[in-house]
This record gives sequence, structure tokens and C-alpha cells, in this order.
Amino acid sequence: MAATPEKLLLRLEWKVVRRLDGRLQGAHRTAHRGSGIDFTGLRPYGDGDDARHIDWNVTARLDEPHLRVFTEDRELTVWLVLDRSASMLAGRPGRGKHDVLAELALVLARLFGRGGNRVGALLFDTGMLRVVPPGTSRRHALRIGAELERTAGAARGGATTDLAEMLDAAGRLARRRALVVVLSDFIGDGDWERSLQRLARRHEVVALRIVDTADDALPEAGLIVVEDAETGEQLVVDSADPLLRVRFREAVDARDARLAAGMRRAGVPVHRVDTDRDLAEALVEVVARTRDRSS
Repeated sequence: MAATPEKLLLRLEWKVVRRLDGRLQGAHRTAHRGSGIDFTGLRPYGDGDDARHIDWNVTARLDEPHLRVFTEDRELTVWLVLDRSASMLAGRPGRGKHDVLAELALVLARLFGRGGNRVGALLFDTGMLRVVPPGTSRRHALRIGAELERTAGAARGGATTDLAEMLDAAGRLARRRALVVVLSDFIGDGDWERSLQRLARRHEVVALRIVDTADDALPEAGLIVVEDAETGEQLVVDSADPLLRVRFREAVDARDARLAAGMRRAGVPVHRVDTDRDLAEALVEVVARTRDRSS
């Protein structure tokens, strides 16, 4: 991030948070019915009690109707899973994928935190894991921003991102049911679909896929050096070669189809956020799609 976390958050609060305030609160309806309800014990059934809460096993054992008693926890815990791998460095200076991820993370932390929810963050790169425990205040959002600044540009090639490891780490960290928002370009290796399914069985999971033009299109610039952002491997290619361009497009389409199919099988909504798009507009669209899916 070019700006300090404080300056960046001030800008985002003025340009994005102010426009979104109130739109995200209550916009997310969890698919886990009663996910904010914790079982606390049993008591004898009384007149006027809801018969749906009768524990029939205990009733049969004691030969007297007993109810399961719950307490409601209205506080939502949100975990932001932030991909800090080398491929997230793609994009133009000041508006690359890692810049957009940082802005999204700060906006979400501020919006959810203002609603009284606790927001934590997991910053992941293969071989490196940083955790910011859940909190609610503006200072807490700045703490997440400071960790983002600390890890910006840290990855410069080498090990390929293990998406499965990132999702498994989120599963280990979020012990209670939570809303898990994964911010990544989803470029990497590993059997991530199984890990995503495991995570989605216990938590409500939303994927924000951050995409730059360089991910989808090959520029017509003659001979260019192409570098794998994850491994650092370089290759000289003729970007004007029609056959190469067709193969590149086919590879991109196949990658997108695999991602969409894996998300669909896991029951996880995936929202595309392009680096050249207005952030507030992108988040409004995410909220609208979430409401449509929940209705």
C-alpha cells in the first residue's frame, strides 16, 4: 500500500464506507439456521413452551418431557482470509490486486466492526501465516491495515500458493461458526475444493475473487517475457502469435470454468472484483447478489 493504513482508511471511509454504510448491515443471511444459537442445557417442559424444542431422547429416558434450552449470541464473528501470495502482486502500480485486496479488507473490517461484529484476519502465503485476532474498533481495522502493509510485496516468486492449505488454516482458526470471507485471485495449486467443502460445511463462506486484466488477456506487444507470478519461471513468447493467443484464451476459460464448478459444488458464492472497477459499486453488487441468493 502506498499510503499509510491511517490515510488509506480515511480515504476509504469518505469514498466507500460512507456510501455503503447501512447496506451491508443485515444484508448477509446465513444458510446455517440458528447459527447464532448455543445449546446451554435442559429443563422440564411447561405450559406454553415450544414443543419443537422437546428433546425426545431425554424425555423417553426420564419419562417426563424436557426442553432443550438455548441462548442466542447475536454477535457475528467474521474472518477475512487474505491471500498475500506472489500472484497478488500483478497489476498496475497503485491499483494492483494486492492494493484492491487491502482496500476491500479495510472496508469490510470497518463496516462489519461498526455493526458490533468481531472481525479477524488471516494473512496467508505459503510458508507464512499472520493472524489478527477478532476485534471491533476502528483501531482494530487499522491493525489489520498495518499487517497488510507489513506483508505487501513480501512474496517475490518461489513456492506456488497452496490454496488448500490456506482454506484449511482458516478452518483451524475459526473454531465457532462464523462468516468467512476469502479474498484471493484463486491462482495456485492444491486440492482446494475438498478444503473449501469442509470449511463451508461448518461456516458460511463467501469468495471475493480479485482479478486484473493481466490475468485474462495477453497484450499484443510482439516478443515479451512472460513470468509465472507464483514460481518466478520466465519464458520469451511472441504475444502476437494467433495460435498462442487462442491457447491462452482457452487456458483462461478452462481455469475459470474449474473455479466456478468447484465453488458451485461447495455451495460457496464467488464474486468477481476487477481491479479497475469502483470499489463501492463492486460491493453494492455483491450485496445485491447475496440478497437475491438468500431470498
